[in-house]
Amino acid sequence: MNRSTFVAARVAIAVVVVAGLWCGAAGAQDNKVMGRVDLVGKTKVDKTSGVWVDGQYLGYVSELTGDKKILLLPGSHEIVVRQVGYIPLTNVITVEPGKTQTVNVSMEKDPKAIFPSGPTAEVKLDVTPDRAAVFVDGGYAGTTHEFGGVGKAMVIAPGKHHVKIALAGFQEFNTDVTLKAGQKITIKTDLVAGSIKDAGPAIKSN
Repeated sequence: MNRSTFVAARVAIAVVVVAGLWCGAAGAQDNKVMGRVDLVGKTKVDKTSGVWVDGQYLGYVSELTGDKKILLLPGSHEIVVRQVGYIPLTNVITVEPGKTQTVNVSMEKDPKAIFPSGPTAEVKLDVTPDRAAVFVDGGYAGTTHEFGGVGKAMVIAPGKHHVKIALAGFQEFNTDVTLKAGQKITIKTDLVAGSIKDAGPAIKSN
């Protein structure tokens, strides 16, 4: 099993009720009906972990602040934080109108994590925006930022793989690649803007 596919965290997918996520508009800022959720991580691993709310990928911990802060409708919401090689962190919170609550993120290494051995191939990503989530064969691999630029790439076992790139507010991108041992390729795409639901639930339950 390769680095990109060993994470197979399974959560129940709820109906997406995220509203006002990108709250740059004054109307969203003034809306007292919404509740705010702040995510706080101390380490680099914590801050670069991916965040899902009710099954919808929103971004990584350190970017969900300022004009990208999380505003949710009142009620119960499931927040899941994932990082390759770490145990998924799940919190079920109750959001109240006009109130802010903090979720502390502290990721723990997964002792069952398996990394690639033997021949491998490399997939580099050139994606805009570069904060989208990357999935290989249904498993969370990381963010596009981690696999683009000098010296950065996904290390994958040779063979056929399905790559999906998803981000709230954009249509998801899907492609299949067939890799040979030692091969290096680049996947280049610009995500097309759409509604928050266009990316869809990125990780499906079994």
